[in-house]
Amino acid sequence: MKIDLDEDYFRSVMFGLQDGLVSTTGLVVGISVGTTSQAVIILASFVAVAVEASSMAAGQYSSEKAVHQMDKSGKHKDNLFLGAFLMFFSYLFAGMIPVVPFLIFNPDTGRIISILAAFLSLFIIGYLKGKIVEFKAFRSAIEMLLIGGLATVVGLIVGNILKV
Repeated sequence: MKIDLDEDYFRSVMFGLQDGLVSTTGLVVGISVGTTSQAVIILASFVAVAVEASSMAAGQYSSEKAVHQMDKSGKHKDNLFLGAFLMFFSYLFAGMIPVVPFLIFNPDTGRIISILAAFLSLFIIGYLKGKIVEFKAFRSAIEMLLIGGLATVVGLIVGNILKV
């Protein structure tokens, strides 16, 4: 599967997808362990996804701008606004995956479905990344799943320790 993608845009999308899934899953799962209030879980999740997607887009813009300013060779021709846009929407999209189960199910069931949905999504994104970059798709999927899974475990541990 050979796809011709600008590496800067591809990096933005991959970073947004992975971080949106990992950060939000860790947060929402940690909060759902720490409180039984579905309203608090949903409020915190939406606030986190909106703020983090905006922050990631701003960070993408600022960091890429610095790279452009440093690059005397003219290698980087990507559009800074497009990179920030891709980061924002990939983060927002992926961040909603672990949140949606809490809109439908009670916190205990939502937590399990949220984790499963996030892990499955991490696996799929890792697999597709491997296919796109033409490097061991299954290995890429497992790697992304393990990296993302660790952050979710951190969220569970902190949520359990700091229950309110």
